[in-house]
Formats: sequence, C-alpha cells, structure tokens
Amino acid sequence: WTMNPKKILITDDVHPILVAGLEKVGQVEYLPDISYAEVCECIHNYHGLVINSKIIVDNDFLKSAKHLKWIGRLGSGLDIIDLQAARNKGVHVLNSPEGNANAVGEHALGMLLCLLNRIPPSDQMVRSMVPWDRESMRGRELDGQTIGIIGCGNTGSAFVKKLQGFDVRVLIYDKYREPIPALHRFQEVSRLNALLDESDIISLHLPLTAETKGWIDGSFMDAMKSGGILINTSRGKILKLADLVHRLESGHLRGACLDVFANEKPESYTDEEKDTMNRICDLKQVILTPHVAGWTVESKRKIAEILLKRIIYVEDHMV
Repeated sequence: WTMNPKKILITDDVHPILVAGLEKVGQVEYLPDISYAEVCECIHNYHGLVINSKIIVDNDFLKSAKHLKWIGRLGSGLDIIDLQAARNKGVHVLNSPEGNANAVGEHALGMLLCLLNRIPPSDQMVRSMVPWDRESMRGRELDGQTIGIIGCGNTGSAFVKKLQGFDVRVLIYDKYREPIPALHRFQEVSRLNALLDESDIISLHLPLTAETKGWIDGSFMDAMKSGGILINTSRGKILKLADLVHRLESGHLRGACLDVFANEKPESYTDEEKDTMNRICDLKQVILTPHVAGWTVESKRKIAEILLKRIIYVEDHMV
C-alpha cells in the first residue's frame, strides 16, 4: 500500500506560509483544534506530522504511525518526542529553535526590566486613582549588575545579545557547548559555583532532559547570592517552584521572572499546586507570564519559514 499523494497533518495553529509550502509536498490537512486522542486514531494515515506541544510522540504513538516519515516540531522543545524510538523507526525529527530565540531574548529582558523598575505595581497604582506613593515604587537599575546565563544555545545567545546595550557583566555557563562563539561581550566560566557566587541575576536557557528535570531546586537556590533574581523562560519542569516560593518568602531571593511552569493547565492543578501558585501570585517581587516568551507575530512566521525549509530538504533527500 502506498500513499498518493503524501498526506501531512498539521495539529496546531501555524503561519499560512507553512500550510502553503507543504501543499507543494503533499495533501495537507490543517486541523489546529484536533485533540491528542483524535490524532492517535488517525496518525496511521500520514506521511508527515507538524506539532507544537499538545501531541506527545512516545513509542506507542510511533507504533501506530506506520507510514510516518518525519515530524516537524514548531519551535524548540524535543522533550515531547521519544527521539530514540523515532530513530529506530527511521522517522526524521525536525524543529526550528532559531525561529523564536530573539522573541525569548527580548521577553526575558522585558520581564527583568519590569521587575527591577516595578512597572506592574506602578501601572496599577496610577489606574487605581489613589494618591501616588512614588517612594514605594522606587526601582533598581540594571547598570553594574552581574548576569549569569546558564545554557548558551539559541535563546541564551539571544539574551546575551540583548544585554549588550547595558553596562552589565555577563557570565555564561554551558556544560555542553564548546566553544561558545565570541560574538558579544561575556565571560565564560567553567565552574557553575563561580557563576552562582558572582551573579546578581541568573537566567535559565536549558532544554528539559533527564539531567535538567528538577535541577533548579532549593540547594541550587541556596547557593545563589543572597538577594539574587532568577529568570526562567525555558522549561517549567527544570525548576522546583515550591522551593523558589520558599526562598522568595524568606527573602533569600529578591525576585523572579517566570514564563514557564511544571503544570501549565490551571484547571488540572492539584491542591498542592494551587497552594504553591497562590503563594507565588501573592508575591509582588515576581513577574509571571503564560509561556508566551517566544510567542510573537514575527516568531510565528520565522518558525514556519525555518521548519518548511528543513522539511523540504528532508523530502528532497529521502531515499
């Protein structure tokens, strides 16, 4: 049995440029509202699959995907795909992490400036029509701070680039990337403890792996400078949120900027997760956003363009 034409399933909202481009490869079914259960039922019909985050491609899923030749992941995170199982089945896995790297870099900087300059509470003060207590809104400057960046891939490098306009010292720790391109001003450190000891602000740019899951825990935070700030725009499950809340409540850490969370479906929170989220939401020294750091008009197009090029390349070189 052969498929003619090649059938391609797109399971999430994408820029129209990707749909139009893939129509030159095969028959595209664009179903951004399709459920995971529905995809599992019909995946045996498809040659190609485009996913974002709701489709978990594990070994059982791949066993059903009898004719699948490639998976295109919008954005970066490959933790939702069993890469070894895909390799074993000869399924190409493609992603487009460069597409939203700039957006994440800008968002991380925006969150940090909002936190330091107390912009959200200042905005609320003006809107509330109460007499202004300007002294309570006195901010802190980024100038002169030491910023530690853990992970210098696409988003880490983008954040470094954004920081070049500020008079800050940038330290980078990346266990796996060598050498780190010397495109901007920064100092590479070979020991994590050196970064923790010296950084006023630490920004995480890590993939979710067996090694990084839960790595940013109480011990890690206790090793940070007192009064430090923690930024996470990478993956929620690398950080133990309850441990962070405790360090913020105790005053050991001065603030946090979080765009990602271990559980990103509020309707499914356990009682413990609700309690932790209520506690962090009560803290004024925290900036929270709903996993939108890479979610810009521009990144939507860039992700589509990059992924399309990679899919066409694989199609052109497929045996």
